[in-house]
Amino acid sequence: MANKPLDTQLVDRAILFAVKAHSGTERRGKGFPYVIHPMEAMAIVATITPDPELLAAAALHDTVEDTDITLDVLRAEFGERVAKLVADESDVFTEGKSEEETWHQRKKAAIDRLARAPHDAKIVALGDKLSNMRAIARDYAAQGDALWNIFHAKDPKDHEWHYRGLADALRELQDTPAFQEFEQLINQVFA
Repeated sequence: MANKPLDTQLVDRAILFAVKAHSGTERRGKGFPYVIHPMEAMAIVATITPDPELLAAAALHDTVEDTDITLDVLRAEFGERVAKLVADESDVFTEGKSEEETWHQRKKAAIDRLARAPHDAKIVALGDKLSNMRAIARDYAAQGDALWNIFHAKDPKDHEWHYRGLADALRELQDTPAFQEFEQLINQVFA
């Protein structure tokens, strides 16, 4: 039986855009192309919704934070809703301060922003955060506490605070298998 026709134009464009935006970059400490992470985040979002704008936002969620792409570019290419979903998921950096200096402040702001975010933004965020937590769980099982050395914050207690805060902010998604896996991995790593 042939696959059912589906309008995938927006998602296809977002995937190609993300591939180009992240081209030539490695996922920190992983040895594989960065774009694999947003593709996994998009696949996770697809377990919750078929909404093409949410899938596109998941594919694009790190373009503003980790590349030279701006929200204005995303807005022009993909529309206001996709740009807003990406903005809700992006860290805000402080000019003139290092990522290490501002880590706690940025993560607290992200948790607070997600707690107030609309349902759709939480779905996109869950795709990203579950992908991150899967990587942390795999790496922690292989490396133990040495894992934390690749991060701006080196203390595992900081990461536990961050991920438990994210889980609280995303709790309205608790009935989804993605959230349940997210919380299970947090409990496994930070037991």
